[in-house]
Amino acid sequence: MCLGVPAKVLRVWVEGGLKYAEVSMGGGSRTVIAPLEDIKPGDYVIVHAGIAISKVREEEVEETLKLWEELIEAATNP
Repeated sequence: MCLGVPAKVLRVWVEGGLKYAEVSMGGGSRTVIAPLEDIKPGDYVIVHAGIAISKVREEEVEETLKLWEELIEAATNP
């Protein structure tokens, strides 16, 4: 099973011919490869295996995180 994680783009830069982004996810930040053409700080992306694979709307991220919280709550408090 593959898992894509929503993340907020903090900054974007090009180095050595590759585009990178610093993203915020899960309370921390990390650097990912960001081959998407039109991302900018403030955008939301789905990150899989260290690569930003697609942009998503903020509303989608909020709904996804809400569902994860509900699943965790149900799993920890049966």
